[in-house]
Amino acid sequence: MTRAIRFSRTGGPEVLTLEEVPRPEPKAGEALVRHHAIGVNFIDTYQRSGLYAVPLPSGLGSEAAGVVEQVGEGVTSVRVGERVAYAGSGAPAAYSDARVIAADRLVSLPDDVSDDVAAACLLKGMTAEFLIHRAFAVKAGQSVLWHAAAGGVGLLACQWLSALGARVIGTVSSDQKAELARRYGCSETIIYTRESFATRVRELTDGRGVSVVYDSVGKATFAESLDCLQPRGTLVCFGNASGKPDPFDILQLSQKGSLYLTRPTLTHYIATRAELLASSSALFQALRSGVKVEIGQRFALADASAAHRALESRGTIGSTLLTL
Repeated sequence: MTRAIRFSRTGGPEVLTLEEVPRPEPKAGEALVRHHAIGVNFIDTYQRSGLYAVPLPSGLGSEAAGVVEQVGEGVTSVRVGERVAYAGSGAPAAYSDARVIAADRLVSLPDDVSDDVAAACLLKGMTAEFLIHRAFAVKAGQSVLWHAAAGGVGLLACQWLSALGARVIGTVSSDQKAELARRYGCSETIIYTRESFATRVRELTDGRGVSVVYDSVGKATFAESLDCLQPRGTLVCFGNASGKPDPFDILQLSQKGSLYLTRPTLTHYIATRAELLASSSALFQALRSGVKVEIGQRFALADASAAHRALESRGTIGSTLLTL
């Protein structure tokens, strides 16, 4: 037997329960991974609440690091005893002591990346990689607005963008988060609880606006994010922390300057093993080059509900882990 967080109905954090479940056995092409650290991400809250539908009853969690304990027939990409991590692959089941997963979705961990760091940054770091290099390829000298700059993805991306030579403007909710975001690459910060971020962006850019807005907040920021863009700018929506944006008139894109809008997901950018390995390798190289991972809070596996409450309150900083 092994322990796993499960839920049989959607709702608030209270629907999560810690259960004893049979120890899974890997089938052909699969590996059993014994977890050492588990990453907590906003997508987990979307699945728990029902915003993103999953078949019920269900496990939860998309990201973890640990060691391969057993492999199924035909597996050659990983070996027993190897340190590995995964993100955004398979049915949600990372909130557990161990799980089986398709072996070709596992990333081997280099010696200079710890289990905690891998679980804290693989999903967020590969998300940052595809957002700033592929969903919209940021170039030196461009101005970027990043919402939730003190969050897990934000702290990684702002450092990476700064290293690319971009000017990074970040929105945050407090003075504490503003200070942290500036330490991690933001040129300027906007405390959105005090002022209109669109107005401030125009002031900071002498009225021009930014080349791209990265928005993981959703409903609360969508409309104003469009007003931050320069003509032919791009709004990259990649999350719904405040809820799903309301429907809008597509003609607004032309009226506001022939704007572009995209709603990408990591799954489509690491669809092949080659893409997965390229994205994770780029992340590991960024870590070696000085990009730092901020692990702001840790919770025991049994306290997954508390972790969700903290995340949804926007009171967290950096990455959140479940520890075993």
